[in-house]
Amino acid sequence: MSFDLKVVLKNKAINEWRLFWLISVPMSIIMVIAMSGADMSNGPGVSKMIQFSVRFAVPFIFLVVAISSVQILFPGPIPAWLLRNRKYIGMCFAVAMAWQGMFIFIMSNFFRDYYFEDVYLLRDELEGSIGYIFLPAMVVTSFRFGRKHLTLKQWKLLHTSAIYFLWAYPFSVYWWNFSHYYGNPQPIDYVYYWGGFLAFALRIAAWGKQRQKAAKKLLPAISTPLAFKGLGGAIIAFGLIVAATGLQWQKPVSAFLTAPKWSADLELWLPFWPFEPYLSLFIIGLGTMLVTRARAEVNDKGQGR
Repeated sequence: MSFDLKVVLKNKAINEWRLFWLISVPMSIIMVIAMSGADMSNGPGVSKMIQFSVRFAVPFIFLVVAISSVQILFPGPIPAWLLRNRKYIGMCFAVAMAWQGMFIFIMSNFFRDYYFEDVYLLRDELEGSIGYIFLPAMVVTSFRFGRKHLTLKQWKLLHTSAIYFLWAYPFSVYWWNFSHYYGNPQPIDYVYYWGGFLAFALRIAAWGKQRQKAAKKLLPAISTPLAFKGLGGAIIAFGLIVAATGLQWQKPVSAFLTAPKWSADLELWLPFWPFEPYLSLFIIGLGTMLVTRARAEVNDKGQGR
């Protein structure tokens, strides 16, 4: 008897809303059990539940970010299954974030002194609040009754912006943990940091592959010059080194980037400024652009630019 993975992954039990319930119900039961074992009568106990719920939510948003790229880079039955169920995986993320939102509500309304003395930071509040604005907007417009009020361009802009922002927030938190900004990092900080990094790095790689594919389709005989490949590859390698050595360069680079007064002022209220967690990905993106630059230019010229 042969095993057909495609047939298995089309089973109704692990697709669409059944998949959503299969994940979200056990997750909610775990939350309730954790609450019963936590001291919810004080700020520190509620704070622990906030952290606990976040750790459930983060893998889902990282996975949502990576899914389309995985399908481009490694097409197959599992990536196709993930892509088919991306909406429902995103809904699981929304459930985990709803739990976190409830704990944040409890904290900010019943333990205000602890919240404002030990937890509250304006920029963190801004980043978190923007995320909670994006999330319900994404959920509502994931259904026909909400989507019908947006044009296709508006819908894509909303969902792309929301996904990037919702990825950026936890990724930056774990980057700072990884860089010892908040204290000694735990093993889970490393796992989540590299998980978030990989999710976005896959998007960059998929973007590069699509650029090459489009150019090759137009003019198959044209290839990227060796100089571009070498320089781009070196920049990508440098980006990987930057990603792994945040502890060594974070303080001097942050000091340099916030030396101007206007930059230091922006750091107080502009989310993620001056973008230290994302520098490695910017560098890798630049390297990928150079590796595929010649092909992309040929493609642009072929279209009359």
